[in-house]
Amino acid sequence: MRGILFSFLLTIVCVKGIAQNNYACDLIAKDLLPYASVVVRNEEVNIEIKDLDNVIYHIKKVVTVLNKNGDTKAGLSIYYDKITSVKTIKGFVYDEFGKSIQKIAEKDFDDYAVSDGFSLFNDDRVKVYKKAINQYPYTIEFEYELKAKQSLHFPSWQPNDETGLAVEKSAYSFTCPVGYNLRYKEFNIPSKMAMSASKDGRLKIYKWQVEHIKALKNEPFTPIKNTAEIKLMLAPEKFVYETFSGSFTNWQQFGKWMYDDLIKDREAVPTETANYIKQITDGITDPKLKAQKIYEYMQHKTHYISVQVGIGGYRPFLASDVDKDGYGDCKALVNYTKSLFNVVGIESYYCVVHAGRGEKIGMVDDFASIQGNHIILCLPFKNDTTWLECTNQKMPFGFLGDFTDDRTVLACTPEGGKLLHTPKYTADNNLEKRKANFVISATGELTGDMETVFKGTDYEDREGLIAEAQADRIKEVHRYYPINNLEIEKLDYKQDKSIKPTTTEYIKLSAHEYAAVTDGKLYFAINSVNRTNALRQMQNRINPVYINRGYTEEDEITYTLPKGYRLDSEPLNKTINKNFGSFTVIMTLNGDKLTYKRKFQLKDGTYSKETYDEMVDFYQTVNDADLYNVALVKN
Repeated sequence: MRGILFSFLLTIVCVKGIAQNNYACDLIAKDLLPYASVVVRNEEVNIEIKDLDNVIYHIKKVVTVLNKNGDTKAGLSIYYDKITSVKTIKGFVYDEFGKSIQKIAEKDFDDYAVSDGFSLFNDDRVKVYKKAINQYPYTIEFEYELKAKQSLHFPSWQPNDETGLAVEKSAYSFTCPVGYNLRYKEFNIPSKMAMSASKDGRLKIYKWQVEHIKALKNEPFTPIKNTAEIKLMLAPEKFVYETFSGSFTNWQQFGKWMYDDLIKDREAVPTETANYIKQITDGITDPKLKAQKIYEYMQHKTHYISVQVGIGGYRPFLASDVDKDGYGDCKALVNYTKSLFNVVGIESYYCVVHAGRGEKIGMVDDFASIQGNHIILCLPFKNDTTWLECTNQKMPFGFLGDFTDDRTVLACTPEGGKLLHTPKYTADNNLEKRKANFVISATGELTGDMETVFKGTDYEDREGLIAEAQADRIKEVHRYYPINNLEIEKLDYKQDKSIKPTTTEYIKLSAHEYAAVTDGKLYFAINSVNRTNALRQMQNRINPVYINRGYTEEDEITYTLPKGYRLDSEPLNKTINKNFGSFTVIMTLNGDKLTYKRKFQLKDGTYSKETYDEMVDFYQTVNDADLYNVALVKN
């Protein structure tokens, strides 16, 4: 989904070039090689503002690929549309000695219509070059030029945005008329920006440059936006985009422009629909319950489909069109839902967010610019702010899940932009709670049932399964519970879609030869339904430990043991408490009932790099306990 992101986001994957330069691999400084799969030999990104609707991009980049892990940096994808055109492309491939072995021309690029599998309208295209070199190391060079008829968004400069990538030299320059006001924000740039002027004094030139940047190490539990990454963000004061123009220097002004030029006057719904909304909410006095009724109507009536035609990347369809056609992208569906709320006087905010599962990236508070890739809706009820995801027909009212939770968003209101924060689901909220009753026979067969409740962001853990046929569900569940010889006799799911939703999974199962029978003894794994893997050890960690999302697992399994057997192994009893998490496991025997209770919790947050060694020990202890085997012997 392009959403708010500008269509020609530069996937600058590889490289610079003048064929006479020496790109022999043995010229790379030896101290740049540790942890590196790729070395950027030289990169130059030059942006020139000729006019607000005439911006030229000239990009050169040279990359040496040291091994197959760096092959993804050896291709190039250039996106274009009716606003952005490709003027020139050329390049070269060099062997390890810096000798040119292949020339690259525009005809060597494949040209595709961009499709994400959801788009109804999409005028984006992409030119793609895929390398065909299998001998390492090699060097690849590209040089190309783009022309954009817009000045609303400029791509960021991120010379070391991946682990395993070292940089010999990278430069970013921005040329504009003397009267043009550029705003920028720097992150971890070691050298100062250099300002100069053209010979005739009519242009000013901003330039940033870095040299000899070592590769970032790939480490578990590293912050999503690595604290050592170099980044430059740019934004205009005045801009043009298609038929739109405006100016902004802060979030209030930017949100005001979005509301006035892109959202306002697109909210009218047909009289028939307005009357129906009044009818289905008649008699409901609680505004939140009224909003829920309208939200569920919208979900039933519409479906999501991405729209990416020109200004369609920014501006929502008319609410009346969505009402008639029954589909829209995130912008259109949020605007439509907002329009339905307007009918009954419920205030709501159209909000820009950077969405993504497994990552929580918010708006940069002090730098107003094009950020984000998705739209959600906020209902600012007094003391009860409620958030809505309008693109998912199955999402419970008031639930965001891990796609847009816990991040700063921009609300576009008639008064202007406001920065708000979406709800956070804590380690206690994100709960997977399991209870099982199993019977083990004297021949080692396991029978029983198991119920698991998923809450918080875990609510969606089985969402994909619920929509599948039963045979496919059962096949997939075998992946979740790798019990030897598992047979599933019954599998059922129920969902409670209240404000704090839950998904409940019920399984009736059996497994022959679950317990091993040897010399009159029975051996079986006490926990075969929820195991945690150990962490790899790591020397000389560089990054702090970052836990993106906390969660809790609670398991209780009661085994009915065969008659005439007693425990012949040391009972499992262990407790660990750390600042980043905790683990408790208790095993008790009462008559023929063996009860196993396990609780594992990980707490989100940023911790010192030294914490990682503690985590390795912590996870190893948990793993050892999860692999514990019970031994039973006859009385």
